[in-house]
Amino acid sequence: MTIIQLNEAHIIGAIISYLLGVFVVPFVIYFSRKNNLVDMPGERKIHSHPISRLGGIAIWLSTMLTFLLLVILSYYPYGSLLSGILLGSSLMFLLGLVDDVYCLKAKFKLFIQIAIATIVFLLGIRIESIFNPFGDPITLNLFFSYIVTMLWIVGISNAVNFIDGVDGLAGSIITVSSVTLGLIAVTMVPSSPISALIAFILAGSMLAFLTYNFNPAKIFMGDSGALFGGFLLATLSITGVMKTAALSMIVPLFVLAVPIIDITFSSLRRILKGSSPFIADAEHIHHKLLKAGFSQNKTVLILVLVAIAMGTLAVIIVNASFIKYFLYAVAFSVFMLLLSFLARVKNNQNNDNNKEIKKV
Repeated sequence: MTIIQLNEAHIIGAIISYLLGVFVVPFVIYFSRKNNLVDMPGERKIHSHPISRLGGIAIWLSTMLTFLLLVILSYYPYGSLLSGILLGSSLMFLLGLVDDVYCLKAKFKLFIQIAIATIVFLLGIRIESIFNPFGDPITLNLFFSYIVTMLWIVGISNAVNFIDGVDGLAGSIITVSSVTLGLIAVTMVPSSPISALIAFILAGSMLAFLTYNFNPAKIFMGDSGALFGGFLLATLSITGVMKTAALSMIVPLFVLAVPIIDITFSSLRRILKGSSPFIADAEHIHHKLLKAGFSQNKTVLILVLVAIAMGTLAVIIVNASFIKYFLYAVAFSVFMLLLSFLARVKNNQNNDNNKEIKKV
């Protein structure tokens, strides 16, 4: 029988990061508007008015400040791979932030991402074996371990960035994926409490961000938030699942199925057309659903349900008796989002009433 080894740090971390995020996001929105750091409507954009694109700052701040508070409170479970996770994610966040402000070239960003992945690899975050359906897992030598690790980290980071095209989509996928990875990490034998802790903190930060990101969005996460969240999912899947799971990369492939499928088909489509896989277009999965007549919210719901279904399959692969805990976590996340949505609707109604009073 599986026993969930969640401790105070995991629960407190998720709560603190959520509360910090709800508090920080409005300040980021105000700062963005005041300094004209907004995402303008365009040919590939589906929004019709300028919206703050610095949501990554709020996500990064709430995640890192929460971890710092847990260290001060002595809730922090020490781990040798922590430096790679925190340093690498912060560097990826900074790269995205510079891109949000100055619009860097795709090839330059890719070069920096490879450099960050290399640093992380040298700090010990490595994929050392891959699943072999015909026998024992294949152990990788140092060279192939580096290649596979680099492709995984850079690929997942960009895959999450690619799906950030509909209000609430990327944040919802990151939330579901981080909750899934966190719960798997604490049930694996041996468990990985450090990976689980960061996963739950990230989930809390994303839930807070989603309060302001669902359609109609008041803020976008930008490249800074998408690359930060994608990098954490990539590295946490290595430290929390691949280090212990007998099926190695199979479980993370299920957990991160939505962004992986999207980036795979997007890259193949562009290459077959003779264009660069780094040139953005409006033919991602979420664009196709929108063109099929689905609203933004329905598009998000469809892809999130797919993510939950794939997460359930990942849980079955790891341990079937663990499903109920996964469903409990998903239900709680949905409940938190519902409360946030209702609070936002109430706030908008109050603002509309105040405007009407001023007109009178």
